[in-house]
Amino acid sequence: MITATQTGSIPTIAITADCLPQAWEQAVLAVWDNGVEVRTQYDKPDDPPSKDATVMITVTDPFNEPRIHKNFPGGPEELEAYRQEVVNGIHDHWIDPVAGKWTYTYHERLFSYCPTEDLRNPDSPKPFAAIDQIRYIIDNLTRTGHSRRAQAITWMPTADPTTDDPPCLQRIWCRLIDDGGEWVLNMNTHWRSRDLYKAWFMNVYALTDLQRTIADEIAARIDRSVRVGRYVDISDSLHIYGSYFHDAEKEVEKMRTSPYTGRAWESTHPAFAMMTEEARQKLAQDPDWYAKARG
Repeated sequence: MITATQTGSIPTIAITADCLPQAWEQAVLAVWDNGVEVRTQYDKPDDPPSKDATVMITVTDPFNEPRIHKNFPGGPEELEAYRQEVVNGIHDHWIDPVAGKWTYTYHERLFSYCPTEDLRNPDSPKPFAAIDQIRYIIDNLTRTGHSRRAQAITWMPTADPTTDDPPCLQRIWCRLIDDGGEWVLNMNTHWRSRDLYKAWFMNVYALTDLQRTIADEIAARIDRSVRVGRYVDISDSLHIYGSYFHDAEKEVEKMRTSPYTGRAWESTHPAFAMMTEEARQKLAQDPDWYAKARG
């Protein structure tokens, strides 16, 4: 469903898909065909305007197979490194804003949220102890599965607006629904800005793995089955950068002319499983392995 109420409006798009590769292709096609043309703060002088829309994507079961898109701009090694960055925090040691390095990771903001006024000032006060927001979600839903308060945020209004690269992910919200005696964990994520072509698939692969982690932890706490339910992904600005058009249009043509299943792998596919396992072993020895390999 696509809606734009009047000239000057950002289109609003709603998509429902059965699995991650199908969702990504539907979103790329929808924004490519219907997104408003608008410039970004990252454009070079010769770049065309991006294609942009406000988009809500529902994936009915994020662990449906096929789960892996072969043609997203990345590979199994990068996907595994990013999953571990978000879920396990393997790159939290890269955070060093005083030295001009990263100001955050999603893992750090979700598992150790600690607001301050100036991220680049080592003397800037931190008036509150760090908060493990994912632990709060698990604790909250363990006590009251139908709670509407199980959420985690990333934004620091005191510090993020003045940084060059503030978080895109803004909030995670979770709720349990009883399905005939089995709990189902539903999760929403909210994003202020999102690179659809190069970042969306990796983002969602990692965030749905976090969804599974939360479900498993709650199940262990309550000694009752908790399965992963639908995942809803809401982006205020979901965009394809003009600088990507040359590469993206080749994928768009494939998406128009053949089923997504020809470009998707099951997560158990031998090639994907082998490369993922090799990445896990190398990351276990050196969390910076993939970054070093990329130069």
